[in-house]
Amino acid sequence: MTEFRLEIDPPDFDEWQKLHRLLVDCFAYMEERIDPPSSLMRMSPATLREKSREETLVIVRDGDELIACGFLKETPDTIYLGKLAVRHDRRGLGLLRNIVTVAERLARSKNKDVLELQARVELTENHATFTALGFVQTGTTAHEGYDRPTSITMRKSL
Repeated sequence: MTEFRLEIDPPDFDEWQKLHRLLVDCFAYMEERIDPPSSLMRMSPATLREKSREETLVIVRDGDELIACGFLKETPDTIYLGKLAVRHDRRGLGLLRNIVTVAERLARSKNKDVLELQARVELTENHATFTALGFVQTGTTAHEGYDRPTSITMRKSL
C-alpha cells in the first residue's frame, strides 16, 4: 500500500515549476468547458510562490512526486479553499478529503466556522464531489464582463 505524505506550508518548498505543472495538468480538462478560462492560465510558478506568502499551501506527495495540492486563504469570515488539484490517476483515494480536513483544522484554529470555495457552473462533477464532502451551494457569482453566473459558491459549516 502506498503511503502518502501531506505537508502544510513546507518551509523549504522550492518545487514551484512542478506545482504549476500539476495544476495545469489537473485543470486541462476544463479548458473546453468553462468560460471564462481559469485564472490559472494567468499564473506562473512565480505567481504560485507569491500566493504561498499570503495563503497556506497544502501539498500531498507520493514519495517525491507531487500528486495533490490546495491553497487555504483566511478571509474575515471563512477559510477559502482554492486551486485544489488531485492528479487524475490518484483521484478517489481521499486526498481531497485530507486537504479539506487540514482546512477544517485551520479554520478552527482561527475561530472560523465556515469553509468556502467556488466551482465553475459547468463543472457539475466538481459540485457533486464537494457536496459529498459536506459543502452546500450558497450562491452564484459572475466574472467581470459576464451577465450570467459563471461560478457557484459552496460553503461547509463546521
